[in-house]
Amino acid sequence: MTVLEYVLIGFLVGILTTAPVGPVNVMAIQHAVKNGFSHGVFVGLGAVVADTIFASAAIFGVSAVTNFVDSRFGLIEIVGGALLIVFGIRIWNTHPHIEKDGNGREYSYLGDAAAAFFMAITNPGTIFAFAAIFGVLGDYRPAHDDHFGSLLMVAGVAGGATTWWLFVSATVSHFKSRIDDRWLGRANHIAGFVLIVFGGLIYLNLALDRLGHAAGIWGH
Repeated sequence: MTVLEYVLIGFLVGILTTAPVGPVNVMAIQHAVKNGFSHGVFVGLGAVVADTIFASAAIFGVSAVTNFVDSRFGLIEIVGGALLIVFGIRIWNTHPHIEKDGNGREYSYLGDAAAAFFMAITNPGTIFAFAAIFGVLGDYRPAHDDHFGSLLMVAGVAGGATTWWLFVSATVSHFKSRIDDRWLGRANHIAGFVLIVFGGLIYLNLALDRLGHAAGIWGH
């Protein structure tokens, strides 16, 4: 794996784990609608710090026990695929709401970023999502002693998450008059569908491997 590949994989993971519309996304959208692009970005950056911590714990945890993981890779694929499908179904069925009318209170940029950080860091589902995704990357994850590769992948996650918040804040501030609950619902359906498909592909890959192994046995 090259430096660029590690960063790119982390970048995609960062977007995948950040895109589902949850409390932080709704908070960022609300602030972008009411206060503009920069305020929405600051809210998102608070969540980026939490996601970077979770990604570091997941990737270094996975890398540190590579031998253990490799010996039980089939089980990890099964569990990881199930988790992604469950998360996808849960996100699909979530109905976020946004309040466009402010209550007159003023918040600081750092205060909102801190609120987003604590909102994200107290969500246990995020660490499980990172662990599931990194656990099923197989040869696409860094080796257990490749700390530099792990750092690159974590940096990619942070970059992907930050890019998502920049995109969301820019989009919302430009189309703020059109943002409503129906728009958020469609975003959730897209994110949930992607996670479900990713989980399904894991099972498809596992099934194909089993069929290939069985064919090899019968061939002998």
